[in-house]
Amino acid sequence: MKNLRILFILVFGTFLICSLNSCKKWSETEMDSIRIVTNKNGQKLGYSVTSGISLLFDKGYAFKDLNKNGILDRYEDWRLSASERAEDLASQMTIEQIAGLMLYSAHQGVPNTRDGQTYGGRAWDESGAYPYDLTDQQIVFLRDDNLRHVLVTSVESPEVAARWNNNAQALVEGLGLGIPCNNSSDPRHRTTADAEYNEGSGGQISMWPGSLGMAATFDPQLVRRFGEIASVEYRALGIATALSPQIDLATEPRWNRVTGTFGEDPQLAADMARAYVDGFQTSSPEKEISESWGYESVNAMVKHWPSGGPEEGGRDAHYNYGKYTVYPGDNFQEQLIPFVEGAFKLEGETGMAAAVMPYYTISYNQDTEYGENVGNSYSRFMINDLLRTKYNFDGVVCTDWGITGIGGRAWGLEDNTTVAERHYRIIMAGVDQFGGNNDAGPVIEAYNMGVAEHSEDFMRDRFEQTAVRLLKNMFRTGLFENPYLDVEETNNTVGKAEFMAAGYEAQLKSIIMLKNKENTLPLEKNIAVYIPKRYSPATTDRSGNAIPESYEYPVNIDIVEKYFSVTVDPDEADAAIVFISGPNTGNGYSEADLKAGGNGYVPISLQYKPYLAVYARDPSIAGDPRPTDVLNRTYRGKSVAASNVGDLQMVIDARAAMNEKPVIVVVAMSRPIVFSEFEQETDAIIAGYGVQDQAIMDILSGEFEPSGLLPMQMPSSMRTVEEQFEDVPHDMECYVDSEGNTYDFGFGMNWNGVIMDERTAKYKK
Repeated sequence: MKNLRILFILVFGTFLICSLNSCKKWSETEMDSIRIVTNKNGQKLGYSVTSGISLLFDKGYAFKDLNKNGILDRYEDWRLSASERAEDLASQMTIEQIAGLMLYSAHQGVPNTRDGQTYGGRAWDESGAYPYDLTDQQIVFLRDDNLRHVLVTSVESPEVAARWNNNAQALVEGLGLGIPCNNSSDPRHRTTADAEYNEGSGGQISMWPGSLGMAATFDPQLVRRFGEIASVEYRALGIATALSPQIDLATEPRWNRVTGTFGEDPQLAADMARAYVDGFQTSSPEKEISESWGYESVNAMVKHWPSGGPEEGGRDAHYNYGKYTVYPGDNFQEQLIPFVEGAFKLEGETGMAAAVMPYYTISYNQDTEYGENVGNSYSRFMINDLLRTKYNFDGVVCTDWGITGIGGRAWGLEDNTTVAERHYRIIMAGVDQFGGNNDAGPVIEAYNMGVAEHSEDFMRDRFEQTAVRLLKNMFRTGLFENPYLDVEETNNTVGKAEFMAAGYEAQLKSIIMLKNKENTLPLEKNIAVYIPKRYSPATTDRSGNAIPESYEYPVNIDIVEKYFSVTVDPDEADAAIVFISGPNTGNGYSEADLKAGGNGYVPISLQYKPYLAVYARDPSIAGDPRPTDVLNRTYRGKSVAASNVGDLQMVIDARAAMNEKPVIVVVAMSRPIVFSEFEQETDAIIAGYGVQDQAIMDILSGEFEPSGLLPMQMPSSMRTVEEQFEDVPHDMECYVDSEGNTYDFGFGMNWNGVIMDERTAKYKK
């Protein structure tokens, strides 16, 4: 009986303790001053021992007391939805805190060696700081301006990136409401051309072809796989937002940012955009939090709404002389297809891209509601009416970088607007964030302007609306639970063998064979090849530093020699391989022309030889009537030549030196070019968009069969370039080579000839 009584007491006591504490369902370990809390069948938490926060408990589970009030607030409860948590937190934030959340930092290197950046009051190289320490300026904008969105650029190594992330997260975790950093990156998976592929690459990030190269595969599933891999590597670096993909429709072949797009075809670009965003935003099941969002998810910020592709004359909107997109084909609606049919209509549960970045451009005369010609981030029509209302986008909208400063890129509002007024106008247009702004002051001024014009309740609601959008992207990716990284895991993840192999295979699949006269390719292994050296004249860099002339191989000869025997004597060679880049003719504007009495506008040419713009438009479609600017931006009658015309001469000289022996040209392309200048001097042509030299060698030697297809038309002449419409795809007369093949969208060859497969059946018009 006594034993039964003792047993009853033990059972009842255990029941009572479990009732009060719901039994402990968590455990804790410590790693490099980071405490890791594992909740059974719940979320894993991470918090810094230096941040001053403690844990809260409910029903046996652990939660972070981020605001240190001893109460489990709804935003601290990981069992609730991202929307519920975001709404609760937004309601608790001060206007100053929301203003900080609306900032997106200027570019931050790790370490940050830019002028003016200091560590303990000293420049980086004099400071003795660790490369993963925070700069004085970073501490200020995180602590005083409440900034939480950081754009990370170069990093010394994955390990340094991970440690810097942990330091930044520990700092902000101890401030105010404990809101974490949402670090971001521009695309960072580009190749180093002369790097050798090595499965044991030492942990550097995997290398993939550029966006045009991925488009050249015509394989959305490959792009989806890229997104899945890239998101895992990003999260291992502490990056939870990608400032990508760039899904502008590349209907203007002269634009220098064509290389970052998925080409000119709306259907292909939409399919690639959808696959990219799905890959980045969807976590694997074991890392999922809810609705496919989780710890492997990266918010995708698609750019640039409503497409920066139709730049007049190909000039870019980073500069005043390129601030207009034009629509001579009345084809504005087709420019939206990669967004509204691609990035906003995902196959995965995340539904649509998390964020959108408008471009700097003025979409000339497309505002049918208010009749305003202003930059897209300032446009009520482009953001509120079109993006948000017509297409129901309720994610984050962030300006491109540096559009609000005096002397910045406030196109259409250059005169008579203050920095604060620009912020206010952007907020009222429906935009949430300011790219490149570290200072909360102008945002708070804009809030006060809104209070004066509307009311405090109105502006409070407007700011909370933005805060909810921004916070949801943090909650969905698990940043509030555990923003910290395990350095060893980072080193084992970034650039691991599986990822490197996938990137290299994608490079191979992106390479296009345009010509193969009499089956010149593949070349036999170990034959003697002649590779001309490239002459580069003396020049200066952007800082005015002298760059001496050079005469060097345009390819890694050590890699070439693993496939072929390299000779400097064309007479001894069995074939010549000439490596060239597309023509570089500048950006469409010339200070020299302006000083000589012209309007400053000159052609952008896609050929090497001097080009005279006989067929250029006059007058221009768009222009600025202010006395300080130019209304008619025509360049008719002006000429321009490529700074790298020596590349063309290399092909011509190689043909003369080789006589009847094969001449193979390898073109590093970033946009269309006029092939008529040199194609007839060649026996074979290979084109690549951002690939390693080794991948080219694997194609030339027959290790891999070419399968890439042109993602853009190649023009027959500059006349057809001038006469095409900037906003219309597939409207050029294409080049026909000596073998009778037309270099049109979707053209490519393999060893058997012109490729005709399911890809061309689906996409080629």
